[in-house]
Amino acid sequence: MNDTAATLGPAERLHPMSLLSSLASSARGMWGLFAAGGYFAVKGHWFLLAATLAVYTVVSLGSAILRWSRFSFSVGEREIRIDSGLLNRSHRSLPFDRIQDVTIEQNPLWRALNLARVRFETGGSAGAGEDDGALAAIPLQRAAAIRDLVRASRALAQTSATTTEIQEVDAPVFAMDLKRVLLSGVFNFSLAVLGGLVGLTQTVGGPMGIDPFDRDFWEGLFLPGTPIGNFVALHQVAVFIAGAVVLLLVGLGTGLLRTLLRDYGFRLDHTAAGLRRRRGLLTVTDVVLPAKRTQAAVLASGPVRSRFGWSELKLQSLAKEDSGKGDHVVAPFADDEEVGTVLTAIGWPPPVSPQWRRVSRAYFLAFLSALLPVAVVAAFLLIFSPLQGALIAAGLVAVVTTRWLAWRRYAYALDGDRLLVRSGWWRRRIKILPVRNIQSVDYVQMFINRWFGTADLAIGVAGSGPTGHGIKALPAKTAREIREQLLSPFA
Repeated sequence: MNDTAATLGPAERLHPMSLLSSLASSARGMWGLFAAGGYFAVKGHWFLLAATLAVYTVVSLGSAILRWSRFSFSVGEREIRIDSGLLNRSHRSLPFDRIQDVTIEQNPLWRALNLARVRFETGGSAGAGEDDGALAAIPLQRAAAIRDLVRASRALAQTSATTTEIQEVDAPVFAMDLKRVLLSGVFNFSLAVLGGLVGLTQTVGGPMGIDPFDRDFWEGLFLPGTPIGNFVALHQVAVFIAGAVVLLLVGLGTGLLRTLLRDYGFRLDHTAAGLRRRRGLLTVTDVVLPAKRTQAAVLASGPVRSRFGWSELKLQSLAKEDSGKGDHVVAPFADDEEVGTVLTAIGWPPPVSPQWRRVSRAYFLAFLSALLPVAVVAAFLLIFSPLQGALIAAGLVAVVTTRWLAWRRYAYALDGDRLLVRSGWWRRRIKILPVRNIQSVDYVQMFINRWFGTADLAIGVAGSGPTGHGIKALPAKTAREIREQLLSPFA
């Protein structure tokens, strides 16, 4: 037996309730079997339906029990080992010094049973949405003990050996009470959701009788002969106004519900390892974001939010969320002072009155030139089909106006040892990129750039995803100068 194996503790198993997660995974892969069962039910082949259900129960439950019986984990002084697999056995070791993050999650059932799901993120080869390592269901106390052991081994080794608990002050760095969460939900109204609702009402809503833009829908609610029913029957405009109000209310309710489920009880604390974030109504997550793993920060807002002084702060880190992304929301709905407090907690000064420099007008003019064919079509239709031409022209005006407003805001600033990039009008962003974290700067000049004498800079930062960061439509000479400045610390 080698030294590593000798330091491992006894093999432990998951709680039997983890079988529910395995059964849910099996159900997602048996749509063909469900389709066959539905066909048998429609045709009245009850014996075949019963046989199908029996096969599904035996196969799914049997395989789940076998996988559970062959899954175990062992916790040692310096690593955790996960053994799994039926025929092909896998023995995965996760050294504590390679684990970048430990997340504890609890859905409503897990909370009722005092269980938790533990995820380990190592920054390894797992793809988006995959886990580097996970324990589906173990007692909450055991989950907390494993988390504290990992953090003590990594972040608190230089302090007292008995310090295994999360060290945090009484007051949180940032927190949201119920009132703040609900207010955030009001601002989280999504135009995409509204568009989806309109599409549903015009496709499946009509046959189901739930189209709020249909007069029959409102006449069914208010009996004919009543004052409201007569008003709806005589005024088609009232139908459209009422339908729009209904969809707006549904969209508002959707934003409120989504925000309440995700951000209820939001609390951010400063610990020895970094920032500890806890949130969630049904599924509660508890994650620590190591400060030294933070690569960039993004301040997100919009024209309405900005008017009231609210914004969202995200940190881009090498440690990934459950979705596989490196963006971690640490302040979903905060004012400028609260954003500054969070940035200060990780040792980053907040941006205060930077000297913004706007990008070239080519950012707007190149976009305008690309729309010339559409403008010609709109002009042609205005002559032969005025209504369609007017609709296309109105859309063009809206798109061009939005682009112009975006150009007015698009700017950059070299603020000491970091680069600030401000972009967007509807989706406003301020990106904070420490120069020390910039891994690459590509000078990009396409044919449209050469025409206007400009260039783009594509900036590579770890954890930023495939799109990365950058600055568009810079004068070519300025782009080369900025590239040299950003790369000079590594020269």
